[in-house]
Amino acid sequence: MRQSAIDANCREEDFRCDDNKVVLSAYNPQARKYLDLPFYCTLISYGNNIVASVDEEIAGEVKAYINHYPVEHCFDTPHMHVLNESLRKRGMGICSMAEYFLPDMNALTARSCEYEMRILSPDDFANLYTPEWGNALCEKRKNLDVAAVAAYDRNRLIGLAGCSADCESMWQIGIDVLPVYRRKGVASALTSRLALETLHRGTVPFYCAAWSNIRSARNAIASGFRPAWIEMAATSIDRVSEMNR
Repeated sequence: MRQSAIDANCREEDFRCDDNKVVLSAYNPQARKYLDLPFYCTLISYGNNIVASVDEEIAGEVKAYINHYPVEHCFDTPHMHVLNESLRKRGMGICSMAEYFLPDMNALTARSCEYEMRILSPDDFANLYTPEWGNALCEKRKNLDVAAVAAYDRNRLIGLAGCSADCESMWQIGIDVLPVYRRKGVASALTSRLALETLHRGTVPFYCAAWSNIRSARNAIASGFRPAWIEMAATSIDRVSEMNR
C-alpha cells in the first residue's frame, strides 16, 4: 500500500477506507519504473474500496462511476463499458487489467523440483534475452533485471524466473518454463526460490498476472503468494490499436 500510494499520488491509508477516493495523478520518481505517469485513469483496489488516480478532466465522471457500482464490479464487464465510453470521448480507452500477488510468509517455502536450480546474476543471464524467456526477463529494461533462478535438465535451460527492480522496495517476479517441462513443479520451485532470495536481499517480491491467466495465478498460489490488489488502467486509443496489431 505504501508503494501504491507513491504510484497513485495518494495516502497509504486511502486504501483502507470504506469510501472511494479520487486523486489527481502526478509524476513521482519513486514510482514503479514501468508506469507511464501521470496516469489518465487508473483504478486500484485492495478490496475495501477504490482509489482512482486520474487526470483532472475525467475526475468527475470517474467519481460517479466508482460510486455507482460495487467495488468488484467496477473492474469487470458489463459495467466497465460505461467507464470506457467516457474515456473514448477523450481519445482514451481501458487497456490493462491485472491482479497482483504478495508472498504469504506462512506459506512461502523453498519448493523443490527434479531439476538442478541455480541462482544467476545479471552477467549470467545477459545472453538470455530471447522470446522463450520474455516473461522472466525484460529486454526493454535490462538495467532493472537484478537476479534470476534457473532450472536445468543436465545442461539445458528449461525454466527461468527473473526479478526486476521496479522500485526501491519491491521487485517483480516473472517466470517462463519450456512447454514440455510444464506441470512438473518447475515454475513454483523457481518462483518460490527467487521470492526467498529477494526477501533475503531486503526487498519485497511481487507477482502480477492477467485475470484470465489461470496458469500464472495457479503458480502464484502454489509458490506461496496470495492475491493482494488489483489495477485497471487506461491509455490512448492509438496505443491500444497499436497493441492489437
